[in-house]
Amino acid sequence: MKKNTKRIIGLLVLVAIVAVGWLSFGPKSSESTAENKTVKVGIMSGSKNDDEIWDSVAKTAKDKYNINLKFVHFTDYTQPNTALSQHSVDLNAFQHTAFLKDWNEKHHTNITSIGDTIITPIRLFSDKYKNVKDIPNGATIAVPNDSTNESRALVLLKNAGLIELKNKDGLLGLGDITKNSKNLNIKEVDASQTPRLLNSVDASVVNGNYATTAKLPDNKSIFTEPLNKDSKPWVNFIAANKDQKDNDTYKKVVKAYQTKKTADLIAEKYGKTEVPAWNHKFE
Repeated sequence: MKKNTKRIIGLLVLVAIVAVGWLSFGPKSSESTAENKTVKVGIMSGSKNDDEIWDSVAKTAKDKYNINLKFVHFTDYTQPNTALSQHSVDLNAFQHTAFLKDWNEKHHTNITSIGDTIITPIRLFSDKYKNVKDIPNGATIAVPNDSTNESRALVLLKNAGLIELKNKDGLLGLGDITKNSKNLNIKEVDASQTPRLLNSVDASVVNGNYATTAKLPDNKSIFTEPLNKDSKPWVNFIAANKDQKDNDTYKKVVKAYQTKKTADLIAEKYGKTEVPAWNHKFE
């Protein structure tokens, strides 16, 4: 009996040791590996609406994937990619494809998109005219002077039927205008100045964030960027360093963003000035 008892006790101890080892070192599900993960996301300091949208995403990430999102706010567009490359943040969300392509080439970085977020259509505003067809010969139109936004503004003017452009890859400049039948004077200015110049030009191409900040009314918009293949380079996304593009936790952050709940909140806060991009076909 004593020998049997010792054997039983020995077996129980062995089973306990194996069980503890399995729980400590054995395979874990993808869900458990994400438990208590903290992911730092670099974003631009934005409006109360932006904060509410990201707070909602953070709640989804926590509730569904046990991921804690910590937001690092920036005030300058050069900062989020620098922070990402230096691993001060794990992800960032503020830029579109055209901006990132230019950034990677100039700074020799390997940052990549891991999931689309929104697109903010740019618009042509005017204090003087109600319809783009009313813009007269010789009119002055203000456009942003930085390379990415100027290219986007010129494509907007092309889609509005005001100019024609070369068919080429990459960013476009004034030298790529092939037809300007109305002899428009296209004035290059700092993007932040485009709303302020409305009283001194015939029309102005204004980025969504500056239009929102300036509280430009919708009735001053005479043409909106169509969401077609031309606008694909301007889709915003969540970005990671290229060697982390398949990181399972980061993919879950994207999933936490790309939900109907997020889409509904974007529509509630921004109407048509911001559009969820992850389910949109840009054709």
